[in-house]
Amino acid sequence: MKLPYQLFIAIRYLKSRKRHKGLSVNTAISIGGVAVGVMALLVVLSVMSGFHLDLQKKILGANAHIIVRDYKGPITHYEEVARTVSAEKNVASFAPFVLGQVMVSFEKKAHGVFLRGIDPEQEIKTTEILQHIKEGTANHLNGNSELPGIILGKELAYNLGVFIGNKINIISPIGEIGPMGMLPKVKPFRVVALFEIGMFEYDSNLVLTHIKPAQEFFNMNDSISGIELRLDDIYKAPAIKESLQGKLGFPYHVMDWMQMNKNLFSALKLEKFAMFIILVLIILVASFNIISNLIMNVIEKSREIAILKAIGATNTGIMTVFMFQGLFIGLIGTTLGVIGGYILGYLLNNYEIIKLPADVYYLSRLPVKMKVFDFVIVSLSGIIISFLATIYPAWQAAKLNPVEPLRYE
Repeated sequence: MKLPYQLFIAIRYLKSRKRHKGLSVNTAISIGGVAVGVMALLVVLSVMSGFHLDLQKKILGANAHIIVRDYKGPITHYEEVARTVSAEKNVASFAPFVLGQVMVSFEKKAHGVFLRGIDPEQEIKTTEILQHIKEGTANHLNGNSELPGIILGKELAYNLGVFIGNKINIISPIGEIGPMGMLPKVKPFRVVALFEIGMFEYDSNLVLTHIKPAQEFFNMNDSISGIELRLDDIYKAPAIKESLQGKLGFPYHVMDWMQMNKNLFSALKLEKFAMFIILVLIILVASFNIISNLIMNVIEKSREIAILKAIGATNTGIMTVFMFQGLFIGLIGTTLGVIGGYILGYLLNNYEIIKLPADVYYLSRLPVKMKVFDFVIVSLSGIIISFLATIYPAWQAAKLNPVEPLRYE
């Protein structure tokens, strides 16, 4: 099978003018520019996707998919709400919780935290927070003991200098009114376990105890702050939220995980799109290399173009030669960029080459999630931009007057 002459000539023009020297320097630079642009774009998009998914996983590891609360305060009719929730389709499990802001103190150190009272048997079916316990065990959370157990995040324990077995005090500014005004309420707890989610905000600002001592501490009797729900499919949360809100009505307020973290995920999505636009500029810069390379080729090959026209080559055929040449540069550069992006993404994902300060970035390592969609979009972008860069030089070559280069031959 014979190659079309346009394809054959385009391949020859990619090579160096010297024999056995491979690609010309200009061609290699153009291919390298496209490859670097594609690789950088793929790595950044993969890191952004990994960051988004890792953050989502950590947030959902500490929180439920849907939360039901009461606008007016504590939920007093827990059984009625529980029946409505359990009857909803796609709800896998639910658990009551008590939540309040307190201060935890140990010796001369103190820190403001959220105290969450949970039922361990139901909590382990609803959220993943108890699966992140690194030291101790949640079995020692006791709702009836005079000195109930409490679980701290590892960052909080480190800041306070607390170890398992130490006794700490939980302090609430809202207590009883005495002769000197409002007196803070203080209750001792014993540290029974430490958890580590890997997200600084939770590891340093959340403590867990049994729901009974939490209700007693906040003077809630048998009331609860809300109900947590776990779903079979997290992406059905908005539809289930609307359904439950319609069934429960006012004063109940139903929130899903997307709504509770809307600002954070919207910012991440916008940042990923912005990074895509910015890094596409790298490929655009590489396309200028292709344009300059092809224009130089047109100047160098003007005599050959004139000969081709003299023996019958059409303007369209000449344009096709140089468009093929630019397309080959784009295809080779994009292919090398995709391979390089995948290898670099694999290395970043499997080896902790880059470590992050968890208190700044929420995460302790650089996450990478390579998506087929990202690879397809970036590859198409690289090839299309490279192809568009060939149009002007090819048009210049096509309109070349064959008489001028051959006049003095």
